[in-house]
Amino acid sequence: MINDFATAAQATMSYLRHRLGFKLWMVTRTEGEDWIVLFADDAGYGIKPGQAFRWTDTVCSRMVLGHGPNIAPALADVPAYADAPLARELGVGAYIGVPLHRTDGSLFGTLVGLDPQPRPADIREELDTVTLLADLLSAVLNGELNAGDALRQAERADVDLTRDGLTGLYNRRGWEMLLAREEERCSRYGHSACVVSIDVDDLKFINDTQGNASGDALLMRTARALEQVTRGSDVVARLGDDEFGMLMVECDYFDAQAMLLRVQETLAGADVRASLGMAMRKAGFDLEEAFAMADAEMYRAKRSRKVLN
Repeated sequence: MINDFATAAQATMSYLRHRLGFKLWMVTRTEGEDWIVLFADDAGYGIKPGQAFRWTDTVCSRMVLGHGPNIAPALADVPAYADAPLARELGVGAYIGVPLHRTDGSLFGTLVGLDPQPRPADIREELDTVTLLADLLSAVLNGELNAGDALRQAERADVDLTRDGLTGLYNRRGWEMLLAREEERCSRYGHSACVVSIDVDDLKFINDTQGNASGDALLMRTARALEQVTRGSDVVARLGDDEFGMLMVECDYFDAQAMLLRVQETLAGADVRASLGMAMRKAGFDLEEAFAMADAEMYRAKRSRKVLN
């Protein structure tokens, strides 16, 4: 029974293999400069789900721009395709590619078939079939993506008991649960995401010199400032005494940089001194690994500030 995007992708690739042959069928995601393999039905190329290639190196990037046809029975006969670095690297003789679109019409990725040998010219007659399957696959995909915000809100409700008693933010347990659930989505759909590690400066000094009430007020100002710069689908958590974490979902590098600047400005406006580190979740690094990198960057920033002071 086909009732989700992953199952639909596998069924589509299996059908096309039996109907058209081709050694490799893939469902891919474009994300910034990356072309990410979400699903693969491979019988010769050694391509695995999760692999990422440079988008501009692919035949698909040229197909989307209209530099060649959706079906190239002999790739060498299409100069723009034959010149694609990945086509040369993989040894592609024949190509089929159709875009997958989001509801708003933007490009999500591609349904693509590759074969090392040229194929008969009459394979072009299969374009309507491949396009129909890609449209149906896009419909299943968009049904899941459009339900994503509601699912995230339900997940947030599931962990309402895992809240920090002082700030009302998620605690470390809630953070870990939500990070794992978001990683499942990132892995399935190729979403990018941003994580930020934040350490509040001078909390111990303030507690020791001004009292715990002043320290608690500092933590509350920090929590409210971080909430101001996040969307409803994002996650803010207090992970320890003076440690906070932020997860920005479906956030590319440029959005992340703009968000980090807003965080710094908002914390400064709330009279909060803090050290920050940011990292992107991308192919090859899951969210847990990305947060470890953000944490390391935060500690480097903290050491640098101490040297400067």
